[in-house]
Amino acid sequence: MIRTIYIEEEVRDHPRTMEIMYRFRDATPIYCRRYTEIFNRKSQNFRLQKKQPALILARKYSNHILPAPDDYGIGSIHNYYFSHMLNCIYDCRYCFLQGMFRSAHYVLFVNYDEFADEIIRLIREKGNESLCFFSGFDCDSLAMEPITRFTEYFLPVFENQSNAILELRTKSTQIRSLMKYRPSANCVIAYSLAPPDIASALEHKTPTIEKRIRAITRLQEKGWQIGLRFDPLIFYDNFKTGYKNFFEYVFNRIDPATVHSVSLGSFRLPRDYFHKIRQLYPEEPLFASCLEGINGKVMYSKALQEELLACCADNILEYIPQNRFFPCY
Repeated sequence: MIRTIYIEEEVRDHPRTMEIMYRFRDATPIYCRRYTEIFNRKSQNFRLQKKQPALILARKYSNHILPAPDDYGIGSIHNYYFSHMLNCIYDCRYCFLQGMFRSAHYVLFVNYDEFADEIIRLIREKGNESLCFFSGFDCDSLAMEPITRFTEYFLPVFENQSNAILELRTKSTQIRSLMKYRPSANCVIAYSLAPPDIASALEHKTPTIEKRIRAITRLQEKGWQIGLRFDPLIFYDNFKTGYKNFFEYVFNRIDPATVHSVSLGSFRLPRDYFHKIRQLYPEEPLFASCLEGINGKVMYSKALQEELLACCADNILEYIPQNRFFPCY
């Protein structure tokens, strides 16, 4: 339950702000000049804030759409990401956001129109070349959909763009809004999945894997394109058998024939983020395992990483063709 909402003065009368404030009539509004006054404040306690995050309503002035990292891609020539939100309602131990941000508060940029204008500009600029826009980079695309109404706004933006795809990256079962719409060939609902024991240990506050699978099957039955994101892969005892059984479970429950794309990548974090997160969770076994620094990142040793990725890739390719597989090596 959101008890406090910080609002930038510039967006206090924005229709999206007013709609949200009406929904949370009992929340305390606090006005500010810029969201960074709250979000970037020094000496904040991320763990304490995570227990009761506030919502911050703001305008994003620049860098609405950014080039995606080199290892992001599901077949398009040009890859971009955009963040209508910062931070996530879930509490995954491996999440880089808690190493990147000082605050656990949720920031929602209400100026969707400016994001959309930049998306359309890029689509026109690239002509007939294919583009993909990833929306779940700094947040979960669907988890706060009843508040943000993100898909309600952005699905129509992509509906008639034959060369552009919107990826909604999520762990959420909040699919009610999607079930109301006609499935779009320009949208991929991409679910992050992990073996149940890993999800239970590391993906706190998330829906169970069983609930995510049920959401996937409902979306497939409706006709939506589904992506599967096995990222990050986590090393644990007997991981070869564990992941083999997990992939068998997943692909036996869903329809592999209609899966748009599958990607996987092993655990990795920028070095600075890793050290910040380890300070938050000094007793977390994940951060005491066989990790090492490589090229400014903390990850498994090269040999272990290759073994983990190769094992999982072999298993996945038993269910889908090579042209729908996008490993992040």
